[in-house]
Amino acid sequence: MKFASISDFRPRAQRRLPKFAFDYLDGGAGTEAGIRRNLQAFDDLQLKPRMLVNIEHRDLATTFFGRKWAAPFGTAPIGMGNLLWPRAEEAIARACVAAGIPYTLSTPATTSLERMAEIAGANGWFQLYVGRSEEMVADLVVRAERAGYDVMLVTVDVPVPPRRLRDIKNEFTMKFRFTPRVIYELVTHPLWSLQTLMAGMPKSVNMERYAPATGALPVARYMSSQVTGRFDWNNLKQLRERWRRKLVVKGLLTAEDALRARDLGCDGVVVSNHGGRQLASLPATIDVLPEIRAAVGPSFPLILDSGIRSGEHIVKALAAGADFVLIGRAMMYAVAALGRAGPKVAIELLTAEMMNCLGQIGYTDIASLKAAAPVLRRR
Repeated sequence: MKFASISDFRPRAQRRLPKFAFDYLDGGAGTEAGIRRNLQAFDDLQLKPRMLVNIEHRDLATTFFGRKWAAPFGTAPIGMGNLLWPRAEEAIARACVAAGIPYTLSTPATTSLERMAEIAGANGWFQLYVGRSEEMVADLVVRAERAGYDVMLVTVDVPVPPRRLRDIKNEFTMKFRFTPRVIYELVTHPLWSLQTLMAGMPKSVNMERYAPATGALPVARYMSSQVTGRFDWNNLKQLRERWRRKLVVKGLLTAEDALRARDLGCDGVVVSNHGGRQLASLPATIDVLPEIRAAVGPSFPLILDSGIRSGEHIVKALAAGADFVLIGRAMMYAVAALGRAGPKVAIELLTAEMMNCLGQIGYTDIASLKAAAPVLRRR
């Protein structure tokens, strides 16, 4: 099958994955209006073209956080990545390294942060969830530092567990349970089941050492118990003092919060609504980006995620004020659809779409695009 766009991956991923795994990837919070709003907001944003420009030679290279990247996007952190295809996290990291873009590992990943640092090298970023246990957080920070991660994204938009209705209906939990429904899905998706069996059932290996070795709290329940609403600006300040490398706050949606993070000494902000996975009523990130950019000024690093499904979307995000973009679901649809070959195909598609879009609107590089900011909003 020829994949012409990211949207082509989704139906194939749905066929190849058990329902509980696909719904974990595809679903969102509540009515999932947040997912739809993210997509619609990008579609509503228009680009103002300029013509009679020599665009024969175009370049996507971008300097961000003191390093030159081959393109202005990387991968967003995805928890339980190997649930969507065996060794998905390693495959995505290797594709990112080959393409010259960053890979972000999530705290609840199913591959250890030390192993992923070996694969991703200088392209590796680490995303931190701050749990109730101060000892656990301190150790994760030390492990990330020792592993060589230079950029840490601390996620702040999970003060309470979300209500993802698909997961609730599927009785999906991080602790795998062989219910009759699950057994049926495994039998009817033999390729996923066989390869997962050969690779080993996915589990949150980064958290294992902190969960009680015995007793009533297995790793899954321990992780759930770590979700805390106590993480506040004072805690962020302490983390800033502890982590002396690049610290980025992920999950802000207001100019006030972004300014406070900047003034606290953080190195950047990810404008994110968690891909619509936390609350259905949050605004689309592309809608709030201009206000945040105006507040923090032109030089403060802003990354955007949530709702990116094409290279054209990436161009729109950059034109609207982002310095960099993170890709989440789009990358996971690709790996679920094509296995370990998927990430390379997805990156090539996004890159080709970006190059085409730049040419169509008359820009040869990212710097000139951002300087012109050629966006039009539908009234």
